[in-house]
Amino acid sequence: MTAWLVTNLIAAALLPPLLLVILLLFGLVLLRRSPRLGKSLILLVAVALYALSTPLVSGLLQASLTISAPVSPAKLKTVDAIVVLGGGRRIDQAEYGGDTLNSFSLERLRYAAFLHRASGLPILVTGGKPDDGTHAEGRIMQRVLQSEYGISPGWVEDASLTTWDNARLSAPLLRQAGVERIALVSHAWHLRRAAPLFEAQGLSVVPAGIQFASTRMDHPFDVLPTPNGLRDSSLALHEWLGILWYKLRTFFAEGTP
Repeated sequence: MTAWLVTNLIAAALLPPLLLVILLLFGLVLLRRSPRLGKSLILLVAVALYALSTPLVSGLLQASLTISAPVSPAKLKTVDAIVVLGGGRRIDQAEYGGDTLNSFSLERLRYAAFLHRASGLPILVTGGKPDDGTHAEGRIMQRVLQSEYGISPGWVEDASLTTWDNARLSAPLLRQAGVERIALVSHAWHLRRAAPLFEAQGLSVVPAGIQFASTRMDHPFDVLPTPNGLRDSSLALHEWLGILWYKLRTFFAEGTP
């Protein structure tokens, strides 16, 4: 069992929906020995499930991760290259005859192509094979950029397994080309975790986020539970957990200042 798999299994147990299932089972077990505590835990799970499934709460959680407004043309003129972070793959897809990008990766890649056409800046794509498969994410991104957008990336990083690796393995490629300042493309809720990792590698980062969360209640359905609401809440909580994990990792690797 790989370290990547162990880390992700632990993360799944600490996040909804699996965390809620574990707490619910624990509450059911407690009903015999401590009915009041068991019922309280079950009620807590029900309330948490409802709240986390609403677009309003998921929007608030994702907005808490936002570190910048959409990148402006003026900001884009100050950078040397565009770096687009892979967001995952779909492995062995019959309709494509093999591995392909998932929706997160495609959304990021599309925006990187948009920025490239607006600026002429070279693109670095980054992503490996954290969950096996045939082709690294970076290589699939390269293929999609070339075949669907007519753009050849300047660099391809195809060995990273995590966002930490994205930064650690991409930075040397950029520095060798004299790149010092980058536009970092990812979902807005991901950049709070990703940007500091690239800055720690000595690069100056201009966040170039997509899909900025809304915190307004524009419709009654915003307070009704939805599958997408639970998914978006889980993504946001995953980011906060990842930020905590990286801080702990840095602390234990380097110690206190």
